[in-house]
Amino acid sequence: MARLAFRMLALGAAPLALAGCMGAGAPIPSASTPITQTEAQQGAQYHPQFLAQFGGAMSGPQAAYVEQVGKNIAVQSGLGNARESFTVSLLNSPVHNAFAVPGGYIYTTRQLVTLMNNEAELAAVLGHEVGHVAARHSQRRQQAAQRNSIFGLLGAIGSSILLGDSGFGDMLSRGFLQGSQLLTLSFSRSQELEADDLGIQYLSRAGYDRRAMGTVLASLAAQNSLDARLQGRNASVPEWASTHPDPASRVQGALAKAGAATGGVTNRDTFLTRIDGLLYGDDPKQGLIDGSRFIHPELRLSFTAPQGFYMVNSPSAVSVNGQGGQAQLTLAAYNGNLETYVREQFTALGGQNRSLAPQRLQRTTINGLPAAYGEARVNNGQSQVDVIVFAYEFARDRAYHFIAIAPAGRAGVFNPMFQSMQRISANEAGAVVPKRLQVVTVARGDTVSSLARRMAYPNAQEERFRVLNALGSRDQLVPGQRVKLVVRAR
Repeated sequence: MARLAFRMLALGAAPLALAGCMGAGAPIPSASTPITQTEAQQGAQYHPQFLAQFGGAMSGPQAAYVEQVGKNIAVQSGLGNARESFTVSLLNSPVHNAFAVPGGYIYTTRQLVTLMNNEAELAAVLGHEVGHVAARHSQRRQQAAQRNSIFGLLGAIGSSILLGDSGFGDMLSRGFLQGSQLLTLSFSRSQELEADDLGIQYLSRAGYDRRAMGTVLASLAAQNSLDARLQGRNASVPEWASTHPDPASRVQGALAKAGAATGGVTNRDTFLTRIDGLLYGDDPKQGLIDGSRFIHPELRLSFTAPQGFYMVNSPSAVSVNGQGGQAQLTLAAYNGNLETYVREQFTALGGQNRSLAPQRLQRTTINGLPAAYGEARVNNGQSQVDVIVFAYEFARDRAYHFIAIAPAGRAGVFNPMFQSMQRISANEAGAVVPKRLQVVTVARGDTVSSLARRMAYPNAQEERFRVLNALGSRDQLVPGQRVKLVVRAR
């Protein structure tokens, strides 16, 4: 099971443990205090969980480069006297994310790195995360959450628009989140700004262009806006997970704090050379999203999301989101009985304090796969929601299931998706080709339009190219300039 992209997670267990080990009244070190032994132990405890939930740590020259830049910026914080005080990981994840945990553990995803355009921006993102560690923001957030009840924190996120603020809505919200997201959830605006400030200080001490914090935030805001438009969703919640809300509103502040250009280095050419060939988007080992279709060549399955919905892939699950509801494909332990499997998923959704069971349960066959599904209608404050668990047997010891929620009477929007689940052939699996970043030099006669046509996308090629390269709508290319493309790996 180690190589499967869908892993069973103890959702919510990690943040509760982290909050508990700190204690509601435990003193929190100041930003000038070096990493303590307790913090180092906490980081070492949670480091493997973060790696597992974000696709694992990458290795090779690209990962070594990110680690080098990260440690160089981290030592500017005073948290540790040596580079060995910090652990910097490049994660094999297709989302734009970066985060840190106490103890000097710093992370960025490869996808966020592909959005950057120079080494100073990489240092800015990692320096921002070091700032969170130095200011002990995670401890302060966890301590406040514990004082106010950890479930109050959990209930403030997830499916609040669809499910409201009822206890059942809170419970389902927890079911649609990864533990790692909960550990890095919702720093306050003041904490984000403080981390920006500290990151800019570290940039200056390291000799980098201080304006890199503002430029990378601008690229992130532009990417979020483009993704939202292409997916037909509201752009108010950035993809930099729940950890870094509203990068667009912080761009001008970061640029103002950085001041005018002071001659700091960016190391653009070095950066582009070092990230050339980096995997872009989904890793086939974790499955790929291709338009409205999800295909997993190793697990040999595929399904199609409903029209108007968009998908987000992670190592543990595939979430399907839209105005009409939410769904998630994942797996659990399977003993060969689909009816028992479905009932167990309802029980898990209900948690310890609520009995949840399907009001009806039926067997069927979907594209040759044995399947079973159950439905339950549940009161949700002043309204009701339908909960559906739809499971498929792929082997006597392996099953996958959708959990879907929708307003009462509207769960039928997911029926085409349930019916689309199928095995794929070895030939179809072998035809899945990942995308990679390719750095090219602009030749005479090349234009934004001509180079954008080489992007491995059927739509919005020029918009994607401009965002990827931090080009404004009127910016043009000049011969000799180096730019990034997203191409098929072969």
